[in-house]
Amino acid sequence: MPATRFLRTTLFPGLIALVVAAGAAQGTTPAPARTEAAEWPGSGDASVDRHLKDINDYAARYPAAFADEMARYYSVPRAYVEAMMKQPDWSAGDIYMACAVAQVAGQPCRAVVREWSRDHAGGWRAVAERLDVRPGTAGYRRLRKGLDDTYRRWERPEP
Repeated sequence: MPATRFLRTTLFPGLIALVVAAGAAQGTTPAPARTEAAEWPGSGDASVDRHLKDINDYAARYPAAFADEMARYYSVPRAYVEAMMKQPDWSAGDIYMACAVAQVAGQPCRAVVREWSRDHAGGWRAVAERLDVRPGTAGYRRLRKGLDDTYRRWERPEP
């Protein structure tokens, strides 16, 4: 038997089994794999996630209407929205969520943009929770209502 075949078929599988058995004998289990960043948008709410993905589609087709919505109803300067839309790391769904969370948290949109830029490994849910916009709170209900109101103004069906 060639040496490489012996290593591949006999020795390596035997070593792996020995390591696993040693861990079991000590009452330990292998450490779980490191959790990756939340899949975008990561709001923790399937309905909100669908809306944010759909907002990307809407804004790609109607960028002026999207910028108008953000300026008029979320108190964000239109020029700021337009500049954010040109940023490669920002989608329309991100812009919407940042400004919607900011509005219900009583923060300027720029503050939430900075918070997302600083750390968004846990998705929008983690960012919103750091700003006390947690599911079940009045702020979170206002956030959801804001999505419904936006879709009503756009005369767009719910995703």
